Amino acid sequence: MSPSLALFTCTIGIAGLFFLDRDKSVRSSKALWVPVLWLAIVGSRPISAWFSLGSGPSQRGLDATLDGSPVDALIFELLLAIGVIVLIHRKKETKAFLKVNAPILLYLLYCLISTSWSPFPMSTFKRWTKDVGDLVMVLVILTDPQPMAALRRVFSRVGFFILPFSIALIRYSELGRAYDFGGAPMNTGVTTNKNTLGLITFILALGALWSVRALVVNKGAPNRRRRLLAQGTLLVLGVAVLQMAHSATAVACFALGGMLMLATSLRVIGSRPARVHALCLTIVLAGGLASLLGVGADVSQALGRGTDLTGRTEIWAAAIPTVPNALIGAGFESFWNGCGQNVTRKLEQEGYYNIKGLVSAHNGYIQIYLDLGWVGICLIGVILISGYRGACADFRRNPEFGSMALAYIATVAIYSITEAGFRVLTPTWIFLMLSVVGANGVVGGLFDRKSVEIQGDPAVLRNSKPGQGQHLPLPVPGWRQS
Repeated sequence: MSPSLALFTCTIGIAGLFFLDRDKSVRSSKALWVPVLWLAIVGSRPISAWFSLGSGPSQRGLDATLDGSPVDALIFELLLAIGVIVLIHRKKETKAFLKVNAPILLYLLYCLISTSWSPFPMSTFKRWTKDVGDLVMVLVILTDPQPMAALRRVFSRVGFFILPFSIALIRYSELGRAYDFGGAPMNTGVTTNKNTLGLITFILALGALWSVRALVVNKGAPNRRRRLLAQGTLLVLGVAVLQMAHSATAVACFALGGMLMLATSLRVIGSRPARVHALCLTIVLAGGLASLLGVGADVSQALGRGTDLTGRTEIWAAAIPTVPNALIGAGFESFWNGCGQNVTRKLEQEGYYNIKGLVSAHNGYIQIYLDLGWVGICLIGVILISGYRGACADFRRNPEFGSMALAYIATVAIYSITEAGFRVLTPTWIFLMLSVVGANGVVGGLFDRKSVEIQGDPAVLRNSKPGQGQHLPLPVPGWRQS
């Protein structure tokens, strides 16, 4: 099949998925397309890369982390401006969410302050505004009149585009395939490398699993059969793309996150806090060991060594001693631009030769340490603990959202052991913030008592009559009505 015909067929299939997934009983705001576009760009390639309008990050390495493409910067600024306008119109709800999420605000404030000691203050300030943009997109979703439905539509809209087109590009076009810095072939789909493809796929596949489970449980959901077909197809596509990406970390995170989501949805576990804590600890420990032992060889090969070395540990050993200040780091998103040459020299002395593309520590916690020091590490820890506690507490109010939030918090914690999962404009960081902000919002009583979608929530369905719709009462006050 020719690439043009494959893309045309794929487009028809995507239209069919949107048709099957339609639900007139839910009226999400049109502003929801803003975070959808933001996530679609973050989860694929820069617009400049698609239309050859300038050098993208994959082409310019470290330089791209400073300046980037003016076209991409303009698009992100436009989306950010629209998002801010939306939140101004929803100022009451926005203020309420920010009030119960002080750890994230404190972290962003520290990142802003750290730009003052960065060697590149103006460039890092621009990067910081994109980090604020990540939070703005999260708030646009959560302040929607029907936040649960909005979140499901974000998963669907982004997934319906990224996953089918990735398969089409991998199978029928050179645009979906590439070579890593070691010369090994890899499937990239709509992204720039296999790890990025695996990352956005495991995020979307977890969302599809969440929606499928809800539809299976909620027998009275409107248009249930065709929506279940659409979401089931999205889940199957996600599993297929994970296999094509060959990203061991992403596969492990999806498997462990899905297991945690489904297990905590069971009354026998979700109703017992001690069992939830024990399960989460087991999942995180198992995922951490799997990540450390199973995927290090990929990095080693990319850096010019054989598969008998872990690769990542050598990067960590070379990078950690070169941080300018252990307490406060090199400055927000500044380490690799300011100190990267020192790291590459050390690696060259140890026999690595393909290090021109090294722009990450391949560990989220170490990356935070390099950029923000021990202060940054402590703030990230507070965010994770805050989100975890909020998600666990959610089981008393909204078990459905709590299980999803807990799955993302745990998998991001696992993913960040071998990848930089807390960096600006990454799906892991965005969905970590969404889970933390949303979980703390549920605990803070920010769901509307009259119109909260709890589709598939067993705790409520047990007390509802057969055939009732999606919008059922919860004893939680305060969310804005449309």
